[in-house]
Amino acid sequence: MMPAATVPPQLNLTSCDQEPIRIPGSIQPHGFLLALPQDGERRVVQASANLAQHTGVACDEALGQALPAILGERAALQLEAELARTELGVQPTHLGTVLVGNERYFDVLAHLFDRLLLLEFESVSRATPPDFRHLYPKVGSFLLKINDVHDIVEMSTLAAQQIRDVTGFGRVMVYQFDRDGHGHVLAESLADGYGSYLGQRFPASDIPRQARELYMLNHIRLIQDAHYVPARLVPAINPLTGAPNDLSYAALRSVSPIHLQYMRNMGTLASMSVSLIVKGQLWGLISCHNATAMPVAFEQRTVCEQLGQILALRIESRSDAGELELRLEVRRTMVSMLAGLSQHKADFADSLCSVFPELLRFARASGAAIVVDDRVLTYGDAPDEHEVRELVRWLGANAHAEVFHTDQLSVLHAPALACRRNASGLLSMSISRIHPHYLLWFRPEVVRTIDWAGQPQDKRGQGQLTPRSSFASWRETIHGISAPWHDGEIELAVEFRGALLGIVLERAEQMAELAEELGRANKELEAFSYSVSHDLRAPLRHIAGFSDLLMETAGAEDLEKRRRFLKNIKDSARLAGKLVDDLLSFSQMGRAALHPCKVNMTELVRACIQKLALDTRERQVEWDIGALPSIKADPTFVQLALYNLLSNAVKFTSHQEVARIVVSATENAREVAFHVADNGAGFNMEYVHKLFGVFQRLHRMEDFPGTGIGLANVRRIIERHGGRVWAVSTPGLGATFSFSLPKDFVTQG
Repeated sequence: MMPAATVPPQLNLTSCDQEPIRIPGSIQPHGFLLALPQDGERRVVQASANLAQHTGVACDEALGQALPAILGERAALQLEAELARTELGVQPTHLGTVLVGNERYFDVLAHLFDRLLLLEFESVSRATPPDFRHLYPKVGSFLLKINDVHDIVEMSTLAAQQIRDVTGFGRVMVYQFDRDGHGHVLAESLADGYGSYLGQRFPASDIPRQARELYMLNHIRLIQDAHYVPARLVPAINPLTGAPNDLSYAALRSVSPIHLQYMRNMGTLASMSVSLIVKGQLWGLISCHNATAMPVAFEQRTVCEQLGQILALRIESRSDAGELELRLEVRRTMVSMLAGLSQHKADFADSLCSVFPELLRFARASGAAIVVDDRVLTYGDAPDEHEVRELVRWLGANAHAEVFHTDQLSVLHAPALACRRNASGLLSMSISRIHPHYLLWFRPEVVRTIDWAGQPQDKRGQGQLTPRSSFASWRETIHGISAPWHDGEIELAVEFRGALLGIVLERAEQMAELAEELGRANKELEAFSYSVSHDLRAPLRHIAGFSDLLMETAGAEDLEKRRRFLKNIKDSARLAGKLVDDLLSFSQMGRAALHPCKVNMTELVRACIQKLALDTRERQVEWDIGALPSIKADPTFVQLALYNLLSNAVKFTSHQEVARIVVSATENAREVAFHVADNGAGFNMEYVHKLFGVFQRLHRMEDFPGTGIGLANVRRIIERHGGRVWAVSTPGLGATFSFSLPKDFVTQG
């Protein structure tokens, strides 16, 4: 290994991250560059200053000349023929191997950029074009081997070995970038005498931002000799754009002098990097080092680039498979939890508690907490209640996303240092759009020991940035960080939140329905209390009063008066009994089970009319029964509803000389409705909302006696069948009472 060199005094190391490495204004000297207009006459408008060393033609003399004057007639004709049949782009394309003058051979690469046709000539020792025949079998062998491997580290090791075999580099490393940009060496292949960096990390500062961007554009970069003296471009400015040349895609592009010093400090004089692009991102690099200067021919670089592409594809495939397995496992757990929650009828927080073990598996967490109103429910290895409450207050003020996650909670929320042992990682979701209700998952601290390849610059405190002079292993222990949250876990957590809110909404709707039903029950209870205090008390007072009168006339001979008293007692007792019977019937209506079957409504109506015969025997009643469809319903309950409506029609037509009662049916796409119309007393529509309430009457009992429970029974029966009831009327012109049933309860008969 070469000893560490000193930093040349002319280097400006204070702004490494802003260094304009795309426009270095020079190339590496193992080749030369000619720039011609992309369109128009092929005459050289720019050249590298080392042109004379390779061709014998001075740079100044070449400007404005056609290619034959610089390369010779034979080489120029060969290149013109290749250019005519080659479609060029920004990526360099190999045009062949040409003889310049009479003694030197060059591989020629061409690409279009910045309105220029850039021709790069790399000096080679062979006289023939690149021969891939002995290299492609290595690619085939690598493909066979890597297809049998499913571990990314093993894949990377195979790639490192294969690239060292192709190129002869002394050290080949494969390293992956973490989310902070630090490179972790996963695999390496070493020649004798080279030190190992396996398992160590290179800080993000070693590869600045703009260098990463270049690795995304140009997937392979070679430095043959870290001691090279750059060959500047003449003129220094692109004559077609008036700006410095952008050499992002040039194979010969000169690199930062800071990086060259970095290489020399590392004991490396030749290096090559191959980008590993996974899912459109710079996943990592294959980094090759050699202790002495080393040329790498175009065909070798091409094969290395292909090997890198194969490795990147296999990494992507393996990552996709692992992510799919994780997502399937998490989704199975989520489906199981949701099934349990949707069937659980208890309080929602208690429902979540019932699936606490599944909640931990879902997020691969060690602890969980549910915060609902003033309740804090925890499970597993979770922080204390007061720590959870403090965390929820902080989340309410600072975390406004649907799902919040971090694996360094104490960095964002300093009080969390107290619970970093079991809560360095946090995944939280709000489970209410209104209230501070949260579901929290916790991951414990994972204490990490990191071996750096030399102490990173940002670990040394303030000072001028310099290329690192030492790559001796430096160990650091990291606290306060948990295992990271996977993208799939976050996405499924968002999906889980949506499902939870759906369940919460469903519970809220159920509670609203229950509240509505309770409100209705309260009104019915109020009406019941009124009935007991008024309707039931009245006949009982009559019974008591006439009994007293009967006792006072016990010795009298007026039998007619005594009979009248007894009749009043009997009628009052009958009314009280009917009131009690109707109350019992109404209370049973909400509890009795329905037994639906096919019901012939025409027969049901005729049966009700037959039961009403005693009430209509001394009256003239005209019945008009229309075509009625059969329905699927509980025949006993529906008959009771019909009987109540028909008996009401009979009762409220009692003052008519001829009573006319019409029973009909209508239907639409959703429901079938039945109507009972009469020509009786009718009612004022202003009070229609009272009709179907318990003990609600719109007429005096003296005019039309009754308990006021019949229509309430009708409503309860029909609503239990999923239907609805309504009525319309004009006072003095009769009324129509209707009920409907959903179509899916109906069978046409």
